[in-house]
Amino acid sequence: MLCIVPVASMASPLRLDGSWYQAPADWACDGQHIPGNAELTPVDSVSRTGGRFVFEAELSIDQPGTQVLDFKNSSVIGAFRHCIFDRDGRQVGAAEGGIENAAYNPFLLRHGREFNLPPGHYRLVTEVSAPFFLARPQPYIDSLPHYRQAIKPGNALVFLCLGVLLGLAIYYSALALIRRNVVDGMYALFILGNLLYNGTALLVYPDLFGMHWFYLISMPILFSNCAYVMFVITLLDIRRDGNPRLYRLGMWLLGLLGIFVLLALLKPHWSLELDRYGVGLFLLFGLASGIVRARQGETTARLYLVAIVTFFLLGFASIALGGLPGVYTFYMEHMGLAAVTVEALLLALVVAQQFAQMHRERESALTQARRNRKLAQTDALTGLPNRYALELDLAQLPAEGSLTFIDLDGLKHYNDRHGHERGDELLCSFSRNLKSRLPESACLHRLGGDEFAITCKAGDIPRTEATINDAMKALHAEGFESAGVSFGSVRVAENPAKDRLMRMADDRMYESKRRGKALQPS
Repeated sequence: MLCIVPVASMASPLRLDGSWYQAPADWACDGQHIPGNAELTPVDSVSRTGGRFVFEAELSIDQPGTQVLDFKNSSVIGAFRHCIFDRDGRQVGAAEGGIENAAYNPFLLRHGREFNLPPGHYRLVTEVSAPFFLARPQPYIDSLPHYRQAIKPGNALVFLCLGVLLGLAIYYSALALIRRNVVDGMYALFILGNLLYNGTALLVYPDLFGMHWFYLISMPILFSNCAYVMFVITLLDIRRDGNPRLYRLGMWLLGLLGIFVLLALLKPHWSLELDRYGVGLFLLFGLASGIVRARQGETTARLYLVAIVTFFLLGFASIALGGLPGVYTFYMEHMGLAAVTVEALLLALVVAQQFAQMHRERESALTQARRNRKLAQTDALTGLPNRYALELDLAQLPAEGSLTFIDLDGLKHYNDRHGHERGDELLCSFSRNLKSRLPESACLHRLGGDEFAITCKAGDIPRTEATINDAMKALHAEGFESAGVSFGSVRVAENPAKDRLMRMADDRMYESKRRGKALQPS
């Protein structure tokens, strides 16, 4: 874009070199010769803190046709009036306009005014006034066909950038309301301040909505500066306990910017100068904060540094734009708007990255919580769901479901004679054989020691008990001939109360164990 701007702006316009004078507030040109006028004071340029100024220059028209008078460098002009005189001192043309002036504007977002003068020599007297000036408005003249074509890129840039800023402002305002997040809110306020400033300075609001309040250029930026400092503090997580020096610096800067707001209310014509100082201070604070937090390993700070350094470079380019030869239809405000838009987009990416990081951390925490919950519900030795998981499953078991308690006999035998490793092998082998044979509607749990339980949603108790016997046959084939099993089953419909259901299954399991011992030979 920096390469396109000068190329798109260079063409046939003629810069008018003349003299500047400071005039009293009630001074008006009536055709008198300006040099030597006691009411006018020669000056090198307009004052940044505003006032009424007069520009006089000689003007030669070589070709017939409609000409356009406009200003280069800046569009921040409260009011202006062009008066053109011929060689005999007769006024042959006049036009007025400006941000504070409600006169009809023939060129959208421009101060251009048309004059149809025959070839000849003329004298131009231009009066300009404003509470403050961003840069010196330098009059120039251009042919109407060329002027119409030359202003298109700048106007397109204005609408594109303002559209981007408006979209970001709406989006992050909505996020701030929904998420109640300070970062989103301060970012939205920062963008809003720049929308008001640029929309007024570049004639969007005066031309389209009839808003001619000049201080919309300066006052919103004072509050936008404060919002930016708060944005940086919250974005980079600058805390009193973690980064006390940066935090104190940020608080002092907020206090100073608050004083700037009060000074601007008392001295409105100084408001734009206070904006300049405020922007410089918050950028220095942002740069220092970004460097410190980046050195501390903060990923967000590294991305933020990219945004603020880019803004620095584009800001310097906008200041240098006025000094480039042949650049007429791109103002300092155009490049400033482009710089703010690019920074806003980059900061949006930083905020999005931070939001994504928070989402990843949340997902990681949820994953860890699920993992911890699974571990809390899993038996460490066999990998089966444990007693806690059984109690949760019982709450979901339908009325037609069933519960079977199992007691594995022989564990003490293998522990005492072959060691606990062999006993663990018995438990694992039994778990593996039984789990692999159960239907999908059934789930095997280890309650602890040699006790197990099966929940079956289908309630097929005969199949469940047959599966237990099949698992025992496979266990014996693996060398655990001394192992035995006792089990007892109960349907949920018999007693839906969880505690009572478990007690009934336990009683029937021990009844099975007693019957088994009674059948054994003495």
